[in-house]
Amino acid sequence: MNGKKILFVSSELVPYLPENQVSLMSYEAPRMVNSNGGQIRIFMPRYGNINERRHQLHEVIRLSGMNLVINDMDMPLIIKVASIPKERIQVYFIDNEEYFKRKATFADVDGNLFPDNDERAIFFAKGVVETVKKLNWSPDIIHVHGWMASLLPLYLREYYKDEPLFADSKIVTSIYDNGYDGELDSKMINKIAFDGISEENISALSTPDYNNLLKVAADYSDAIILASEDVSEDLKSHIANLSKPVLPYVSLQEAEDAYTNFYTTEVLK
Repeated sequence: MNGKKILFVSSELVPYLPENQVSLMSYEAPRMVNSNGGQIRIFMPRYGNINERRHQLHEVIRLSGMNLVINDMDMPLIIKVASIPKERIQVYFIDNEEYFKRKATFADVDGNLFPDNDERAIFFAKGVVETVKKLNWSPDIIHVHGWMASLLPLYLREYYKDEPLFADSKIVTSIYDNGYDGELDSKMINKIAFDGISEENISALSTPDYNNLLKVAADYSDAIILASEDVSEDLKSHIANLSKPVLPYVSLQEAEDAYTNFYTTEVLK
């Protein structure tokens, strides 16, 4: 991985959020690349339950200040950064008062999904791309973890398809069984279509449940990693029909060799 640039975009990341499959692998995969001579950038949402003082987040004024249009509304983009001290890894946080100030990640205290999770996902995808453009950093691989990040492949390949910075970037999506129950907002497909993306290309999102959201992510990715042992048969069947490189599930102990080999022999070939 020496010298290769990998952009990691994740819904969750330790040590900023509690440990689960997504947050742990979103930390371990960049750490592996970093220790093998690769260049990395990590992006995640700045949820309100992240302790900014403890983790020493601070706003990057030169990257903040633009507005992103979400379903015909101007939403200010704020960029914050922090470092994971023992690894010397910098993390960029996508922030917006309306979408991310609340003191929770995806659901309220009763476990109900936030009704604007679809707009939060759109904002996050656009915010990552616009910030990377400002950094003028062209990644060789973009590796997506977690459902809140899963619109990124679609937006890169459709909304930003003429952006030269990403012309040669390969997209890898990790598929987890850490999803959500129920569905996101029923108008999600219309909000994405507002950005000039054909509803025909995202027809699965007329029912915006977890499996359909990840199917769209897989459709627009160059390669897939099965990051959980228990990925649903529905998702596995869809992925198998895409005829794209797939890395089957490997344990954390096997991940370094498996991921490095997959990146170099399957994704970058």
